[in-house]
Amino acid sequence: MDIHEIYGATSEDVAKAHAKDIETQRKYGVDYRKYWFNEKCGKAFCLVHAPNAEAAIRVHREAHGLIATKIIEVQPEFADAFFGAAVTDDAGSVIIPGSSTNERDSGIRTILFTDIVESTTLTQSLGDEAALTMLGVHDTIVRDALSALGGREVKHTGDGIMASFVSAAGAVRCAIQIQRDLDKHAQANPERPLKVRVGAAAGEPVEQHNDLFGSTVQLAARLCAHAQPEQILVSNAIAELCIGKGLLFEDLGELALKGFGQPVRAHAVAWASIRCQQA
Repeated sequence: MDIHEIYGATSEDVAKAHAKDIETQRKYGVDYRKYWFNEKCGKAFCLVHAPNAEAAIRVHREAHGLIATKIIEVQPEFADAFFGAAVTDDAGSVIIPGSSTNERDSGIRTILFTDIVESTTLTQSLGDEAALTMLGVHDTIVRDALSALGGREVKHTGDGIMASFVSAAGAVRCAIQIQRDLDKHAQANPERPLKVRVGAAAGEPVEQHNDLFGSTVQLAARLCAHAQPEQILVSNAIAELCIGKGLLFEDLGELALKGFGQPVRAHAVAWASIRCQQA
């Protein structure tokens, strides 16, 4: 996957460039499969099957001269986990899943992590079988919420789940549903309450890291680790993307998170005060 910084370009400009790639790619053994375009930020992201990065660059250079700013290697199955089926229009631009107006997908994703509080202690105090049952409760609640609110499971982390969302508001509402359902479970099973931390961040597929959604994944994981039991912590970008969505946040200011050289502004979701509505 590569990234082009083309501020000022229109959707038509990018469609024409992609068409020229298609005309040129065969001689280099390359297949430019689809692209995401964020017109507001002036960035395009192309998913390409190629023998190496240089072959992909040659196609761009010969076709239209718009050389990628950065190109990273991605595993197809991992890309599918983040992006989903990625249906395209006739021009090759990915459209938002379920969109009735063929609205173009900008490639921005919200990454969400859950983490069972004191999972190791649960195993020691309850035993392996009971701990596995508790993990099953977590998995069922989280997966039901993902299914209801447009989330896609990327992977199971052992004591939590990593998921991807097109909608930042959908991710927040999913986190709220998870905490509320766990609260109901705790009330029905006071002898075995199950508490979870949630962290989420939003970002572009190609960043300064050499991994798909590298810094976004790292930030979401760090926010999850920093959260208190039953808390939902989100990045500032998510709070901004959710303006006008009827969601309440508490601005926590800047937090010092492991792996980040500068403090990161974060918000806690006031989930107990929000009436959860589907996006």
